[in-house]
Amino acid sequence: MKEQIYTIPLIDAFKEDTECPFCSLHAKLEKEGIDFMLGASYMEDDIRMDTNKMGFCPTHYEKMFYEKNRLGLALMLHTHLEELNERLSKIASSNSVLTPKVPSILTSIIKASKKDTYNENINPISSYLNKIYSDCYICNKIENTFDRYVDTFFYLWKKDKDFVSLVSKGKGFCLNHFSLLLDKSNSLLNKEQCSLFAKTIIPIQLENLKKIEEDLHWFIQKFDYRFKDEPWKNSKDAVQRGILKVSSAKVHE
Repeated sequence: MKEQIYTIPLIDAFKEDTECPFCSLHAKLEKEGIDFMLGASYMEDDIRMDTNKMGFCPTHYEKMFYEKNRLGLALMLHTHLEELNERLSKIASSNSVLTPKVPSILTSIIKASKKDTYNENINPISSYLNKIYSDCYICNKIENTFDRYVDTFFYLWKKDKDFVSLVSKGKGFCLNHFSLLLDKSNSLLNKEQCSLFAKTIIPIQLENLKKIEEDLHWFIQKFDYRFKDEPWKNSKDAVQRGILKVSSAKVHE
């Protein structure tokens, strides 16, 4: 398996002992994204323009807050609020806020016939705030790189037998990324490749889901006095592995 710069992170993730290599990749991308934002990048004009417009999601605000660079976060938050307040003031001063559109009967019939889901009466302030709340610079940065990793996964799957072997020796994926791969395989593989892919990874997924189910069962049994002196086997971290498998969430003690 010949490694290239763009394949190394993906291959390294599949070499880890993990319930989902893509969760590991996502976690690394998130850490890199947070470090990037709290490094010197927040002083770069083009990046600051983007963060001023979109801000961050609640999760990434919280994670950045607990990092060391509180000043960097304050600077980004301050200029984001400056832009947000300016935009809100402009919207609030427009007549559209005070005078919502009331469509005519004919317009309503035409809209209904086209099954148009756009609501002309939506308040422009709500529209703007909904967009802000659903956007996040770090999430977008993660998603763009993650999508390329998914494309690279299928490229290696088609071109590299050693990579197929590596994937086959793994523990499958979390349910979210398992579903993602099955969906993507329909567009990134031909019919024959797609069928072979499903026949390969579905048994691996089912086998490892069953293992976690059994480990959880034994973990529960260990709280019964009749089994207190029995070995834990592979069940000590069964709850953590089970949570990751079904929800993509990595929990720590």
